[in-house]
Amino acid sequence: MTVTTAHPQNRTALRNVAILVAAQAILGSQITMIFVVGGLAGQQLAPIACFATLPISMIVFGSMTTAPWLSHMMQRFGRRAGFMTGAAGGLIGAGLSAYAITIENFALFLLGSYLTGIYMSAQGFFRFAAADTASDDFRPKAISYVLAGGLVSAIIGPQLVSYLTFDNPDATVARFLPVYFGAMALNLVGIVLFPLLRIPRPPRPVAGSDLGRSTGQLLRTPQIAVAIICAMVAYALMNLVMTSTPLAVVGCGYTVSDASNIVTGHVLAMFAPSFFTGHLIARFGAPRIVGTGLVLLGIAGIVALSGIALGNFYVALILLGLGWNFGFIGATTMLAASHSPAERGRVQGLNDMIVFGMVTLASLASGGLLNCAGGSAAQGWSYVNIAMVPFLLLAGAALVWLSRGQARQTV
Repeated sequence: MTVTTAHPQNRTALRNVAILVAAQAILGSQITMIFVVGGLAGQQLAPIACFATLPISMIVFGSMTTAPWLSHMMQRFGRRAGFMTGAAGGLIGAGLSAYAITIENFALFLLGSYLTGIYMSAQGFFRFAAADTASDDFRPKAISYVLAGGLVSAIIGPQLVSYLTFDNPDATVARFLPVYFGAMALNLVGIVLFPLLRIPRPPRPVAGSDLGRSTGQLLRTPQIAVAIICAMVAYALMNLVMTSTPLAVVGCGYTVSDASNIVTGHVLAMFAPSFFTGHLIARFGAPRIVGTGLVLLGIAGIVALSGIALGNFYVALILLGLGWNFGFIGATTMLAASHSPAERGRVQGLNDMIVFGMVTLASLASGGLLNCAGGSAAQGWSYVNIAMVPFLLLAGAALVWLSRGQARQTV
């Protein structure tokens, strides 16, 4: 990565970015691993097929409910404490999920998935941590570089799934055990990485200090509101489609390895553009990049609806990843530039609670639409992609409203 280090801040920021990139790459692999097998394992453990993706939903629900208190913890005790807590949650969650598989207990599997959500929530704050010590001009690039660490996790995670499992649809759910053992090992890396971070704790408020705007005032700020809406839609729609992808691929007659390879292509597309997304944002502005992301998400849905050949799955999921990258990084940059240090904990916790709340609903809907809305996996896959339309319209309208408001202010 090439950035200017002329600003003294950026020397510390570069160190922190390097550590967070490594964490995103190594620890982040567990999320892609579990997202590939979670629905498949759930399908064998759940009492009815409609609940197949409920384990994925519980991960996202865990992330949503963790975000407010984890953000508060980091505001008080620093980023390292929060990230270590996340790694501990991932370790315990993967271990509990593995045990649940051995005794074929769906309820316990859901609890393990929920605890994995604590790690997912912590990982969501990596992007904000990258911005903490960065100068204004380096901030969008720092966010992008950290998310680019997902490139390695895109390769490691799904390929580990292919290596650790075997393609026998008649096999018991125990074939997924090695995946969860692998996830446990990945979380242990955090014990080495996170203590190396050099991010100062935010100053504790003193009596009479300015605590910033209230929660209501923050939500009424146009840039904050639109940033949250666009991040919510980009992430939720990506999750809606990705969660059901392994089930749809296998349901249409392909193998678990095919599903893993498609998810690999998707996650590569999610993170590969991060090397230049920050530069694009710096040149064209975050709203335009977010808008481009929404358009790409829409095209992904059109490709998915046009057929169920392997090529359709690959192209649709790659476009889905690109759309998420532009939409989510752009929205994160908008949010990071719209609050003061005193407001950081509340804004970021509120943002991730809302975003992952919608993602939870999307992952819940994903399994229901795929398995219960149509007579076949192909029909269900169509319903999953059609469901994207109203949310893309919502985010697009919000973005246009913000742009027009900003244009009026400059007149």
